[in-house]
Amino acid sequence: MRIQRIVSEKTQSPVLKPDLGMLNEIFAKYRNKSGSLIPLLQGTQHLFGYIPADAFEMISKETGIPQADIYGVATFYAQFRLHPVGKNVIKVCHGTACHVQNANAITDAIKAELGVKDGGTTDDGFFTLESVACLGCCSLAPVMMIEENSYGKLTGKSAVKVIREMRSESCVNKQ
Repeated sequence: MRIQRIVSEKTQSPVLKPDLGMLNEIFAKYRNKSGSLIPLLQGTQHLFGYIPADAFEMISKETGIPQADIYGVATFYAQFRLHPVGKNVIKVCHGTACHVQNANAITDAIKAELGVKDGGTTDDGFFTLESVACLGCCSLAPVMMIEENSYGKLTGKSAVKVIREMRSESCVNKQ
């Protein structure tokens, strides 16, 4: 018996190409400085929220470093993103202290609430969910961080409450 794959015909809004000309200021700052690759990647990500594929070629031309090597650095370090993320990145700590305090329940509750997998972004681009190794807030375990705000002593229910409040505040602020 042969199984057919069902292809989802999900329409996505067109992704706008980033203006890579914005990188020129970063290049000027680090031109002819050794060891500048990581700051260039960080600056690129700061501008766009991720490192666009086209930026690798531009960084390669500017630095003389092969694109494969640049990609190797960008994929080695967890801080770098190769795809756009949501407006609000939810980081759920899964370090030892959080793990023993049931961080998995928090991640599972958020995944169910948002309808995304770990590393995924909601269809509206409002949230991205990430499991991280440690947030350095062990005394608050289990903890999550959304942008610069930390939320501790969480349960799955309280984590979902924070997310719902953020979404409702966003809706109120749009009106």
